[in-house]
Amino acid sequence: MPIVVDIDVMLAKRKMSVGELAGRVGITPANLAVLKNGRAKAVRFTTLSALCEVLECQPGDLLRWEPEQAAEG
Repeated sequence: MPIVVDIDVMLAKRKMSVGELAGRVGITPANLAVLKNGRAKAVRFTTLSALCEVLECQPGDLLRWEPEQAAEG
């Protein structure tokens, strides 16, 4: 998927665990793991907003677009 989630980067910068972030945002650690591992199909703006508030960052610090690699044939 061309959208890359960089929650791990922000967690490291803030010296925060996944469990702590999940608790402060109000989502389960399992749902946060789905998001941070790039397996989520969507993210609610309320969740994105809460992530940004807790991590003191902008949405662009958490999400970025990368073009998909063309299949070589």
